[in-house]
Amino acid sequence: MTRTGGFALPSMRRFRGRLVDQRSIREQLVSVAGLVGRPVELAGGVEVGRVVDVIARPEDARVPHVSGLVVRIGRRKAFVPVEHVATLTGRTVTLSTSHFDVREFERRDGEVLLMGDVVDHQLVDIDGVQIVRASDLYIAPVGDSIRLVGVETGLVTLLRRLGPRRFRSRATPERVIDWTDIQMVGGLGNVRLERANRELRRLRPGDLADLLEQLGQSQRRGLVDSMDIDVAADALEEMETDQRDRLLREIAPEKASLIIAEMEPDEAAEAMRQLDDDAQVAILAAMPEESRDAIGRLLQYEDESAGGIMTSVVVAVRGETTVDEVLDMLRTMDSHRDDLDAILVVDADGRLLDDVSLFELAVADRGRPVGQLVGPPWPITVTPDASIDEVVDAVLSNRRSSVVVISEDGHPLGRILLDDVLDALTPTRSWLRANVGDR
Repeated sequence: MTRTGGFALPSMRRFRGRLVDQRSIREQLVSVAGLVGRPVELAGGVEVGRVVDVIARPEDARVPHVSGLVVRIGRRKAFVPVEHVATLTGRTVTLSTSHFDVREFERRDGEVLLMGDVVDHQLVDIDGVQIVRASDLYIAPVGDSIRLVGVETGLVTLLRRLGPRRFRSRATPERVIDWTDIQMVGGLGNVRLERANRELRRLRPGDLADLLEQLGQSQRRGLVDSMDIDVAADALEEMETDQRDRLLREIAPEKASLIIAEMEPDEAAEAMRQLDDDAQVAILAAMPEESRDAIGRLLQYEDESAGGIMTSVVVAVRGETTVDEVLDMLRTMDSHRDDLDAILVVDADGRLLDDVSLFELAVADRGRPVGQLVGPPWPITVTPDASIDEVVDAVLSNRRSSVVVISEDGHPLGRILLDDVLDALTPTRSWLRANVGDR
């Protein structure tokens, strides 16, 4: 790998697709494992030391910069900045100067040791949707710098790395996973080498839940800590109950409270019910007041009841509200679209009059008051203490996609969707679990 030469290196702005598919990069891949132990020489061929590790700094959101090398010089480990490297190949490193700091190396904030921190550690392969373990890493020139561009996994690579030195530097581009498809799953010393949430958002919540369930405790906690709250909330909603409960106990109450507050209310209440009293108190105490009150109300109901499985996300409007005004309200609730199949029309005292479907709204005149849409078929309702069997009967006998939960005096409290009923039944109906996909 030569940092200056007779051909132009590709610009980062022109990158599309896999980095290692770029011919100029593929032909200059350098194995990090193969580089360790290689001689570091001055321009005249005088050896001054041996490579111990490669240092990266994750300033770039896609591909981390290599900032330098850790080199053993006599009994010391010194830092050699990449700016002092004239040539770097799988067999030798040549310096452009004989003047560099030979003080004992001390890691600085933001530095990652590629061999010490990344190789043999677990990673998330975003493209392959799997947990992998890094057997080797590859660096290459990108633009005017040297970058970490790929990772190789598998037993064959591990054996090559542990085998005779002459085989260690042999790059196999066809086996390399592009670093742009990789997500770290935990802290690395005093930094995180990751593109935290932009890459994770490429995954479906169900896929991300599967990945979390594959990880050990510390790695799983580290991955959750790196996620945006909404990404973590979506993933936890899809996790198996026992795995989700274990994870909520592993992470700090402050983090858990933010994640649970972001979850759909019924999912949040279900998650809270599985925790012991001390954990519930700690999480609720750290939760934003509005979310704490909403989830607290749901926790008052028995788990196996209509109130226990309902969502409190509803849109309730007076009859004089126009269709256009209701549609504006719905646009602000895009994150709750899975919980809304209709809107509730209430009277002046807040009692339920009707349940108007989104289809009825979509075909109605925009300036029409929703009160004019009130009429049969009338809403299917249950009280919060109704059993799961009663809810199932109400859904099946009326062939509706949801039922409305109301108080004894007719005020709407929440809604139960068909998939909420299925979720409540899946612990005892294995065929449902096999046939119900991601929500």
